[in-house]
Amino acid sequence: MRCLVLMPLLAGCLLSALASVPLPADAAERPVPQTEPAPGAPDRIDLWPASQVPGEPRAASAPNVVERSDNSALPDRYIDSVSAPYLVAYRPARPNGSGLLVIPGGGYQRIVLDKEGTALVPAFVEQGGVTLFVLRYRLPTGRDDRQAALADAQRALRLIRSNARRWQLDPHRIGVMGFSAGGHVAARLSTGFATALPGIGDAVDAVSARPDFALLLYPVIDMGAHAHTGSRSRLLGERPSAALERQFSQQSQVTAQTPPTFLVHAQDDSVVPVQNSLLYYQALIDAGVPSEMHLFAHGGHGFGVRIPAALTTTQWPTLALRWMQAQGGEGTP
Repeated sequence: MRCLVLMPLLAGCLLSALASVPLPADAAERPVPQTEPAPGAPDRIDLWPASQVPGEPRAASAPNVVERSDNSALPDRYIDSVSAPYLVAYRPARPNGSGLLVIPGGGYQRIVLDKEGTALVPAFVEQGGVTLFVLRYRLPTGRDDRQAALADAQRALRLIRSNARRWQLDPHRIGVMGFSAGGHVAARLSTGFATALPGIGDAVDAVSARPDFALLLYPVIDMGAHAHTGSRSRLLGERPSAALERQFSQQSQVTAQTPPTFLVHAQDDSVVPVQNSLLYYQALIDAGVPSEMHLFAHGGHGFGVRIPAALTTTQWPTLALRWMQAQGGEGTP
């Protein structure tokens, strides 16, 4: 069974060739809801049965999809207002048995779909043989839904693992990859995979949500001195207590059960300071968790795989696939 959609795949191929082309500074935002797979499409996987999303009204609202690029070869969509979370799957012609739950960023305000989603297809799916599942997760809208994104990530990992045979995956080679605020969600999954959150009591809820490995790209980790203030305020409110900041600062939540982790960050990141990755890496070392960190001098924030060819930062996908291979999540470098 193939789950690739033609348009995203073609876009991913073009992105590989045009990764260094900048977006227009004045690109107009416009709704493009038709670009998402329709409910029931083979590559769209709902996390919960219809009208059974924990904590949500029975009738789901339609998500909002916006295009920020006027270059059809280099799309830059985002989605928000997701109340019925789902995955979009990208499957290789020859799957190697490893799968990645991909959690894009967007500052807990939106979820970017292309530069940290479809743009990964050439390197990870076509060349690496990895099956990708890109998550459309719920965003915080008030103090009562801080755990919604973690609940979605837990459910997504469980769903992928419980259907591993169907998707030609090894259930012990299921990892998570998170970018920016999505990296915070991925780190929360890595440290809080066993956190008890409302479910629906089905067989999927009983499956382990622990990733076998984690890849964090310029992740939001700290909610204190080095926080990305936008992510912190949207998740915790404008004046969070010190206890709340510590609870959601992921370097404080690492244990020996945290999965092996691969970190990538640019020193010149002015949005999410590199100290976020440094703090998490030190916590991983202290807990005895096998980890690897790659710090690059240049790249800024949110580069995904759209990186000028002259920068050494372009090497991170190759390094990531080699590292996954060492963890048992084999990819072809």
